[in-house]
Amino acid sequence: MANKSKHTGLAIALGAALGAALGVAAGHLAIWLAVGVAIGMVIGASMRRKETQCPECTEFHRVHQLRRQV
Repeated sequence: MANKSKHTGLAIALGAALGAALGVAAGHLAIWLAVGVAIGMVIGASMRRKETQCPECTEFHRVHQLRRQV
């Protein structure tokens, strides 16, 4: 869970930087900054890492699934 918030924060920061750069170039800083933060939130929420499980947990879940099938 901690990895998710780290990626979201990084994406928001990058989106804000991009929005600020576009805002300075276009002359509408507030609008482009808000758009950049929103885009960063979407990108950050979409970045998910596959959670790794230890071998004991994997075996436990496999046995549990086999019991439910019977």
